Amino acid sequence: MRVLPSLAFFFFCAAAAAQPPDAAALAAQRKIDLIETAQALPGSTFVFTPSELNSWARYKARQIVPEGVSSPRLELGYGAAKAYALIDFVRARQGQGQTTNWLVAKLIEGEKPVTVNARIDSGRGRAIVHLLRVEIGGVAVTGAPLDFLIENFFRPFFPDAKIDEWFTLPGRLDRLEIAPGQVRAVMQR
Repeated sequence: MRVLPSLAFFFFCAAAAAQPPDAAALAAQRKIDLIETAQALPGSTFVFTPSELNSWARYKARQIVPEGVSSPRLELGYGAAKAYALIDFVRARQGQGQTTNWLVAKLIEGEKPVTVNARIDSGRGRAIVHLLRVEIGGVAVTGAPLDFLIENFFRPFFPDAKIDEWFTLPGRLDRLEIAPGQVRAVMQR
């Protein structure tokens, strides 16, 4: 599993219209490639700015979620991130060639503002993502409805993603340090 892209895509769940990568997206991709291919020097640190992460996600996510998501935006906090996007869940599934039960489609159709708050802990080559809050149209989604959305709309796009479960970071990545204004990817020594 490509963990850094999965984390970025998790925060966005999709992208805006396809466009060529800009300098920020290319800079982020170069860093990700070095980390994932274990070519980064031991003990080195890669800094990802919100601009790089946003640009990279807008460029790359269109390949995973071709329809149904617009206006993605990411805010970083201490050990946490908040993602915003407008999502039409039915169109997103249709873009992947999947149909949605008529009754469920009627309940969730249309573009809705979605906010996802997550806490990310990492160290010793492992990480865990905790969903703190998910809002759709300003309404908190928890319990069975959230489980349904994760299984039917998130997992089809990211089948290897882990939520509330430790996973191994790629290459020799030791930890991710998330703070307002940057994500630092620190390699093992």
